[in-house]
Amino acid sequence: MKVKETPVVKFSNVCRYYGSTGNGGEVVKALCGVSFEITKGEFLAVTGPSGSGKSTLLHLMGLLDRPSEGEIDIDGVPVSKMSDTSLAKLRNQKIGFIFQQFNLLPKTSSLKQVELPLVYAGVPAGKRREMAKKELEAVGLADKMNNRPSQLSGGQQQRVAIARAMVTGPALLLADEPTGNLDSKSGASILELFEQLHEGGVTVIIVTHDRDVAAHAPRQLVIRDGELVEDQPTRRLRPASK
Repeated sequence: MKVKETPVVKFSNVCRYYGSTGNGGEVVKALCGVSFEITKGEFLAVTGPSGSGKSTLLHLMGLLDRPSEGEIDIDGVPVSKMSDTSLAKLRNQKIGFIFQQFNLLPKTSSLKQVELPLVYAGVPAGKRREMAKKELEAVGLADKMNNRPSQLSGGQQQRVAIARAMVTGPALLLADEPTGNLDSKSGASILELFEQLHEGGVTVIIVTHDRDVAAHAPRQLVIRDGELVEDQPTRRLRPASK
């Protein structure tokens, strides 16, 4: 009998409320009763209108916030009641983040940017440099290792951010509007890179309001008014080039 694989992400009836019922305060239900599983190697998009709860879902998946109700497992680890210190350690080990604004240090080389998560993880300097070089080569920036962000295009800056997110070998890659600050050509190249990462076995989750961006993912979770209203396939990715 085939053993069921442990989900990389599992939400079980998760709710997130903001505000207080005390003194007549209003409670905002940012998410309510959300349940789903994501298996290793999936590529999916979380989409929905502004204010739907996408960012709240991202923060919960990325261990930047805690649920008010329900349970969350990340790579088989229940996280809802973990300490802040344990969450930070798990986040560094298991999750890579990519943001719309790139979040690169302005006076730091590409190589040093990618090394940063390894510094926090306590990886020795020589090993850090070797691992960072490998990731920059993988995203096509072998010749830009010593460049600062101001010397790179927007698309190249996002590639540095992707290399930085991937250098720790995370179980989960979370991308928040990753093409939002890019022109259409650069955005398309970044989406192609995500497809390549997916084809290589990386679990990729893109949070976006852009339907064209979401259409690149084989599966979509649609959030509306804090509820998961759709969980469906979109289209097949093109076959990997031989």
